[in-house]
Amino acid sequence: MSEKKRVIMLGNEAIARGAYEAGVKVSAAYPGTPSTEISEYLVQYKDDLYCEWSPNEKVATEVAVGASLAGARAMSCMKHVGFNVAADPAYSVSYMGVSGGLVIVVADDPGLYSSQNEQDTRMVARAAQLPVLEPSDSAEAKEFMKQAFELSERFDRPFVFRTTTRLAHSQGIVELDERREVEDKPYEKDIRRTVMMPVNAKLRHVEIEKRNLELAEAANTLPINRVEMNSAKIGVITSGIPYQYVKEVLPNASVLKLGMVNPLPKKLIEDFASKVETLYIIEELDPVIEEQVKSWGIKAAGKELFTVQGEYSANMIRRAILGEDLKIAEPAQVPVRPPILCPGCPHRSVYYVVKKLNLHVAGDIGCYTLGAVAPLSVVDTTMCMGSSISTLHGMEKAKGKEYIKNWVAAIGDSTFLHTGVNSLMNMTYNKATGTVLILDNSTTGMTGHQDHAATGKTLQGDPAYAIDIPALCRAVGVKYVTEVNAFDLERLEAVIKEEVARDEVSVIITKTPCVLLSKEKKPLYIAHEDQCKKCGMCMKPGCPAMTKRENGTICIDDTMCTGCGLCKDLCKFGAIELVKAGDR
Repeated sequence: MSEKKRVIMLGNEAIARGAYEAGVKVSAAYPGTPSTEISEYLVQYKDDLYCEWSPNEKVATEVAVGASLAGARAMSCMKHVGFNVAADPAYSVSYMGVSGGLVIVVADDPGLYSSQNEQDTRMVARAAQLPVLEPSDSAEAKEFMKQAFELSERFDRPFVFRTTTRLAHSQGIVELDERREVEDKPYEKDIRRTVMMPVNAKLRHVEIEKRNLELAEAANTLPINRVEMNSAKIGVITSGIPYQYVKEVLPNASVLKLGMVNPLPKKLIEDFASKVETLYIIEELDPVIEEQVKSWGIKAAGKELFTVQGEYSANMIRRAILGEDLKIAEPAQVPVRPPILCPGCPHRSVYYVVKKLNLHVAGDIGCYTLGAVAPLSVVDTTMCMGSSISTLHGMEKAKGKEYIKNWVAAIGDSTFLHTGVNSLMNMTYNKATGTVLILDNSTTGMTGHQDHAATGKTLQGDPAYAIDIPALCRAVGVKYVTEVNAFDLERLEAVIKEEVARDEVSVIITKTPCVLLSKEKKPLYIAHEDQCKKCGMCMKPGCPAMTKRENGTICIDDTMCTGCGLCKDLCKFGAIELVKAGDR
């Protein structure tokens, strides 16, 4: 028997590999850090399976449910806030059950590296009565995915596969197996199971409670939950990435490592707790395990020692349990580097004009959220995907048409197709007033330039119909739809002035591709020191390629300049000159 190939994989790559080896046939997702790369790795297996970018997580989950009902193994992938969008089908398919195995992969973000909250997916899954698996490293990520599909079919339950930023983006050694071709389950019409109207849902609720009890009982003996018995002085119940920290800090402690975090193996936990003198429960974010264990009358220490915020670390555990602090050298003091829009970003010129006009911006989720930071500082609100348009609508209904003429909504092309279009329909339907800026940079930029329904290409690289966003806006009832180049400052300013003055809904689409999409050589601009008047106009948009010399004149960093020309347009003294494109 030949030795298995061993490779180093990111957690997200291992999740994709596990799905492939499990025989998945359909995967649907919407990009969202830290989950995005799962689909980008999975697409390399497109000869054996189908994967897509869906418009949003709700649609992605419904696609996966459809594939499961047809008998195939299927999955959907998203970040934790995307699970909120997918909650509608997730709660209902929990009642319906599965035919082919169904797994919903959800990536949490402890520490808020790229998210608007620290939501704990285990809490949502418990509310939806969905079982949850959680791996601790890349090797487990691959193997747990395979087990998730097996358990899904065995217990007729959709499974949530929880990961976190640290797991998704850390590496580990993974042993590769061959893909298992799983025969599709035959479709059997069963209206009582698959049509969720009240009379059927009542019966299915009873059924899933039975299934969950069976699963909870099985969890006591499933190898995915394991006891590592060492010294009885300290016992730790943990799961996921914190397991790694526990093993580093407390190598002699006894550990109950939970691979299934919902439902919990009550008998296994009670037995483990009875064998240790002091029991700790170590879990990131909410006390999901802790509250259940303590409700059973088991004495344990948990969140009174550990925070409910952010990521854990080995040092945190060392300090809380052992009262020790490692002598770690203080990190070098360096200037703070806040996130900024890239040099040449078309959003910068739009926000420059908006700021010049003293307008407020109801913002959204994407690169353009960075318009909230200095020196632009024009974005007033950001809540969730698609919320900019609805927020603007609510303001107008509360304060009237004149008030809203000091505001615009700003949303990207991908986010507009995600949930913004629904909000725009609401504005036209309810006779609103307000101007929506669709900042169309022809990609899903913030998560790494994924395609979407308006780019003309699928995740699998196939050409596709590209949604006509201006036509879509007109189709939902917007009479005034204007397209403008983001770098045409004069026209952009004139159009914004005209549209915000209207007593109707209007849409301005700044159709300018993300500067990072083009592989062509860019023009180069230089600033002439002897002609610079030190007025600072070219510095106002905050382009990182623009700096000041010691004497106050402007200098352009030619390693960063992308040739957008915004600085030249702002300079009234001809101090900035275009140099033809060439080798950089």
